[in-house]
Amino acid sequence: MAVVGGGIAGLAAATLLAERGVAVTLYERQAYLGGRVGGLPTTLRDGTTVTMSRGFHAFFRQYYNLRGLLRRTDPGLRRLTALPDYPLLHADGLRDGFRHVPRTPPWSALGFVALSPSFGLRDLRAMDPVAALPLLDVRVPDVYDRLDGTSAHDFLEAVRFPRRARHLAFEVFSRSFFADPRQLSAAEMALMFHIYFLGSGEGLLFDVPRSPFPTALWEPLGDYLRGHGTALRTGTPVTHVAPRPDGGYEVATDGDEPRYDGVVLALDTAGLRGVVARSPGLGDGPWRERIARLRSAPPFLVSRLWLDRPVAPDRPGFLGTSGFGGLDNVSVLERWEDEAARWSARTGGSVVELHAYAVPPHAGREEVERGLVAQMRRVYPETRAAAVVDARHEWHDDCPLFPVGGYPDRPTVRTPDPSVTVAGDLVRTGLPVALMERAATSGFLAADALLERWGVRGQTLWTVPDRGRGPLLRALAARAG
Repeated sequence: MAVVGGGIAGLAAATLLAERGVAVTLYERQAYLGGRVGGLPTTLRDGTTVTMSRGFHAFFRQYYNLRGLLRRTDPGLRRLTALPDYPLLHADGLRDGFRHVPRTPPWSALGFVALSPSFGLRDLRAMDPVAALPLLDVRVPDVYDRLDGTSAHDFLEAVRFPRRARHLAFEVFSRSFFADPRQLSAAEMALMFHIYFLGSGEGLLFDVPRSPFPTALWEPLGDYLRGHGTALRTGTPVTHVAPRPDGGYEVATDGDEPRYDGVVLALDTAGLRGVVARSPGLGDGPWRERIARLRSAPPFLVSRLWLDRPVAPDRPGFLGTSGFGGLDNVSVLERWEDEAARWSARTGGSVVELHAYAVPPHAGREEVERGLVAQMRRVYPETRAAAVVDARHEWHDDCPLFPVGGYPDRPTVRTPDPSVTVAGDLVRTGLPVALMERAATSGFLAADALLERWGVRGQTLWTVPDRGRGPLLRALAARAG
């Protein structure tokens, strides 16, 4: 079998196939594994070798299948560490967080409203509870039938959700999709609300890797795959996939065109579009047209700064922000990552990471980079006296966009070719999963679909409940029709 793509989805598919005795070759165009959660070494001006990645990722406790993948090499998940809170800060000084919010539904949602300073009595009276009823019983794929034709922004307008709370709560979800709420399907936002508030007992607290992504996650998993006979061909982009007249598929790279019995396409949106466009024998006309219509989210920026002095000791490891220009969050890496902690201890400085999501496509990059640094100095005033001794800026535009009305075009795991499957966070799974968890889940499902042809047992998958957990809440939601 060939797995095209070495991100979370491809690694999940390759792991399951290899564990079931299948000979697997994994192709990855980058020189490293992990996809958007990967990283490469870089040398700072002071001679220190550090790892630069695509930026902070939260490993939520609801990521059951991703965590199951990581347990292959870390059974106790000791390479992850918990951050104590998910703090949020608005430019007007309003602060929020999830540390003290109850985790048991529906008290989790009610507790957030009761404890959050962004909800006032006047705001609550102004809300339209009937318009919010669909959030009480989110089901997949029903939620897409009901809400995919509405933007996240318009849904919140209909609910008359308080603007301050909207910035600090729901826009956190939409921005995590690297999209403006006006472009994001309300169904995806509602699904996130279900996953974190009403569908699970884990809440919005999360873990992060203790070491850079390659060291903590993907190098051990790569060794695990090699131990199961998998050939890892990093730095090897696939140009096209061609069905053979005698059965099987040729997977073409710049070097050769070996034959495989089946293929998992675990690519980002642009990568999938490109391979399918160059592979005229794959799928049928309608499927190929749907793939061609897929879109990527706007560009995003990750700026990592090495400062000559520390931030204040009470600064959290991660802070979500709103109202600070294009700045969406700030991370202080030495709070949890050992590599950054060693640099900080040796130099007395701090390693700070800044994110900007959904950057306007025509924005000047240097201007945006300077703007993030200026906003950091607003958020953490003690950094105004700090010199930036080194910096790295990562620009990318390869995240999937889930636009209003776009759900029918998104691929499913199965394709018109029984021996070709698709995996990734852009894929429709029919399960209540999102982001990294959707990538891992779809990777396992893609391998399951191929193993099924030989009658081989696949992977047991876990998700939050596929509907609202409370009978009363489901009854109320039914009133919304």
